[in-house]
Amino acid sequence: MTVEPRFQDLDPLGHINNVAMAGIFEAGRIKFNHLNGTAGLPRAPGDRLLIASLAINYIAEAHFPGLLHIANGIKRIGTASWEIASAAFQNDICVATCDCTLVYTDTQGARALRPEFVALLEKVRLKD
Repeated sequence: MTVEPRFQDLDPLGHINNVAMAGIFEAGRIKFNHLNGTAGLPRAPGDRLLIASLAINYIAEAHFPGLLHIANGIKRIGTASWEIASAAFQNDICVATCDCTLVYTDTQGARALRPEFVALLEKVRLKD
């Protein structure tokens, strides 16, 4: 997906700031989930998808103006969780990466991923 940074995303040094980059990765994950079908998969009442961890690595400076291209893939699939790996590119240079672990829960806590959900994740799983 492509994201156009806003002037308000800049820090005093003229770089896209860390909070804005987190939002840019979030936009990429949401679009990715809609495209791969996991966002629209019917869930039982009380079922939720929660972020358990999020790690962003800043590799190079990202600037305004200049489009950011976000690439996503499934890095790991567990029993009740999965990890989305993302990378942000500007001018064909990787400027940041993001690893986001999500957990499938209900009102009682973590629960096993449903087979149809795992099948959708497998379709966009990154290769070794």
